[in-house]
Amino acid sequence: QVRLVESGGGLVQAGGSLRLSCAASGRTLSSYVMAWFRQGPGKEREFVAALSWSAGTTNYADSVKGRFTISRDNAKNTLYLQMNSLKPEDTAAYYCGAAREYARSSGLYPYWGQGTQVTVSS
Repeated sequence: QVRLVESGGGLVQAGGSLRLSCAASGRTLSSYVMAWFRQGPGKEREFVAALSWSAGTTNYADSVKGRFTISRDNAKNTLYLQMNSLKPEDTAAYYCGAAREYARSSGLYPYWGQGTQVTVSS
């Protein structure tokens, strides 16, 4: 069992920045891929970024590449998403997920946090 708790969401103007955190507990994360997804109103949950906890390799959705950075702090068992140059279309609930293998489909992630809302005003 992996427990995930997100934080750091809020309201920001377009062009601004936010950093999301995902605190993980339970099993060791070394064998997991951690990812950020987001879900806007009336939309499906979509992939944002992923990180292999042991290897440190990362993957990004094209829509956020160059603006968002996924990272981890091993000592704190915490995953981060640094979001810069935010746009109104980035507005969504952001979720942290964990899976044994890399995937861009939310259905393949068995563990989720409760989500944190990000709202970008124009």
